[in-house]
Amino acid sequence: MSGADPGRAAGGSARARRTRPPEPGWAGEGPEFYEDVGRGYARTRQADPRIAAAIHAALGDASSVVNVGAGAGSYEPTHRRVVAVEPSAVMRAQRGPEAAPVIDAAAENLPFADDEFDAAMAVLSDHHWKDQPRGLAELRRVARHTVVLFSWDPAHVLDSWLVRDYIPAFARLIPPGYELEQTAEALGGDTEIVPVPIPHDCSDGFLHAYWRRPAAYLDPEVRAGISVFARLEPAEFEPGLERLKHDLDDGAWQERNTALLQLDALDLGYRLVIARRSR
Repeated sequence: MSGADPGRAAGGSARARRTRPPEPGWAGEGPEFYEDVGRGYARTRQADPRIAAAIHAALGDASSVVNVGAGAGSYEPTHRRVVAVEPSAVMRAQRGPEAAPVIDAAAENLPFADDEFDAAMAVLSDHHWKDQPRGLAELRRVARHTVVLFSWDPAHVLDSWLVRDYIPAFARLIPPGYELEQTAEALGGDTEIVPVPIPHDCSDGFLHAYWRRPAAYLDPEVRAGISVFARLEPAEFEPGLERLKHDLDDGAWQERNTALLQLDALDLGYRLVIARRSR
């Protein structure tokens, strides 16, 4: 069986609500954060082909793309001209020989002319920028036609058993009052927000990728590839992981999550935000 969170649509698209002006978004740690926690990142963060297909489809017919916060190069399309932007030396060092050429720069100050690329993309990156609104404005400035973000909607913070049952402290990392629609509003143009269900065997080890493989969260190497664990104090997640281990050992987790074990994909709040400008 495949599907999403029962009672919540797993596919399709939804127009971004335009209810009020955008407020300040995420204020992340900047590149210095990954100088410490990014080592070995490429071992657990491999592009998932199903997510990649969704991102590449959203880019449409763009022949030139800038990938901002590009990390080790996951999700960069191989049959288009791509320029990567990555401010962390640790992350740039993990890019393979097949990856696009990379520039040391920050999202908030892209060294490109207006409309230099057909499209701009950012994958699970914008929450780490020091000034998210400014970075979004820069994406809009350098992209002639389309901006594509693969991001996460904090309205779904308690949809995950990981946060709800074991690591509720994650919720404190979300900026007060922030909604994903504010990001869509900041990008402007013809904007839509599209759900991306996460496969049960997702190869990209971000926070909720292991929703059907709970024992993975007990592995320090897996956690090292998930920035949330570096942003929380150990006292905020270690007791929860101990409870998770206990619940796995005695079968309580399996009993509580029986329905999940029948699903092939689940909507956990990951979204494509696609902003198109008139041609």
